[in-house]
Amino acid sequence: MKAIAATLNQPNGPFEIEEVEIAAPRAGEIRVAIKAVGICHTDLVVASGAMGLQFPAVLGHEGAGVVEEIGEGVASVRPGDKVLLTFNSCGHCDYCDRNEPAYCAHFMEKNMLCVREDGSSRLSRDGTMVHDNFFGQSSFASYAIANERNVIKLDDEADLAVLAPLGCGVQTGAGAVLLSLGAKAGESLVVIGAGAVGQSAVMAGKIADCSTIIAVEPQEARRRLASELGATHTLDGQGDVATQVREILPGGADMVVDTSGFMPVVGQTIAMIANRGRIGLVGLPGSLDAALSVPMIPLLTLGGTIRGIVEGDSLPEQFIPELIAHHRAGRLPVEKLCRTYPATNINQALHDMHEGETVKAVLLFD
Repeated sequence: MKAIAATLNQPNGPFEIEEVEIAAPRAGEIRVAIKAVGICHTDLVVASGAMGLQFPAVLGHEGAGVVEEIGEGVASVRPGDKVLLTFNSCGHCDYCDRNEPAYCAHFMEKNMLCVREDGSSRLSRDGTMVHDNFFGQSSFASYAIANERNVIKLDDEADLAVLAPLGCGVQTGAGAVLLSLGAKAGESLVVIGAGAVGQSAVMAGKIADCSTIIAVEPQEARRRLASELGATHTLDGQGDVATQVREILPGGADMVVDTSGFMPVVGQTIAMIANRGRIGLVGLPGSLDAALSVPMIPLLTLGGTIRGIVEGDSLPEQFIPELIAHHRAGRLPVEKLCRTYPATNINQALHDMHEGETVKAVLLFD
């Protein structure tokens, strides 16, 4: 059958709206009519070709839609179900067995290689292979083939345009605070970067009842939004950020979450933390050879920890329903981050995100 896709034919785009052929789902696969899909920073990093992406390709990994067809053996959903798509995992490695799918031993091939395990694709154009299977979905298209492992069933009344970003960006930011760093009531939190992931971390800090939440963000509009969502203080990220944090928190912060990947500020995080402070690194730096210089004596004497975080340590089938419950209760107003665009306007959406006019762009398919 045919689908409309935002196809990437060269590094850094532009995306081209084209008709492609989509294969029938194989065993364990699910064909989803995509209704909404968020644009995530990871899409843009991979679109640059820096991660080895082969072209042409279809990206997109925050899809939400309606099940159209299921492959052999699929039991968790049926045609007509509303679903949210998230990252993929193998389900049988040591990490998946420990309910840690974000650290699946096969994460790269399941999410980043943009082919099936046998090297095939679900998409083609004029008989030529179009690379898909990005995060097990490639949802910048009107139809996507996902896998039972990365499909979350939603209630019939679910607003797909609002919930789509939970599949990656929101669960990453919120999970970093609630799961990875284990925020406790009364603790203090610094969030570096106030894009969609950072704003989600701010909201999670408020959910956890953190006493002080500092958002570090150069764009004034995003600082205002962070204040609206729960930040008690904001900084513009200029100058000695660590000293500015300690002017607010003389003893240092209990937690620091970096969502920016901006190394000049990331390098200051150890100087921000309190005794036993925890640092979580989420943001991808702009260079594959970016390195963090760690002042060992302060880190040792503080008893501090630094750790990388993937997908907020989420077990999606548990954590995404929790996030939806927070949203229904008004504690996670993700709609305040989002602006919707027709899928055909993907390049305008990317422009608006780059210019800071949009925090989270969500593409809509008819």
